[in-house]
Amino acid sequence: MGEFAETVRDYVRDTLAERLPRFDWETEHRIRRTPVDVVGRTDDRFVAVELEWRRADPVNNTAKLFYYVDSGELDGYDRISVVQVFTGYYDLSSGGVSSKREIAEFVGTVTADSFEHVSFSPVTFGLEPPKRGGEWPDGWRAVADETVREIVRDI
Repeated sequence: MGEFAETVRDYVRDTLAERLPRFDWETEHRIRRTPVDVVGRTDDRFVAVELEWRRADPVNNTAKLFYYVDSGELDGYDRISVVQVFTGYYDLSSGGVSSKREIAEFVGTVTADSFEHVSFSPVTFGLEPPKRGGEWPDGWRAVADETVREIVRDI
């Protein structure tokens, strides 16, 4: 993860902590050996937020989280919300989104439908992230704030 991605991740965590203070928010929370970008927990709720910057296989993050639900790793929670945030990297110049995003969303939706206590929400982060070392896009905080508002609405 580059400096921009880490800064945005931490900003999302901190903003979620302000908006949803009943949750304990942290970054790089591990489930087994898998780190989750941002996690919020209460005694009975678990929220996982995966930030997809330029990943070649975003479906892998979705599948792993639901694998852990199925294997009982998160049995202590009454409600589990998985939020997958996609940057503009997954947008097509001709309109719509890439098949990588479509497949990740399909897997997330179908899998969440298989568990009564689990939800899945795809969320758009409306900027294309800079390549490592590139110039940070103007307005990223406003985009991050809108992303957090959507996350809060979905959970």
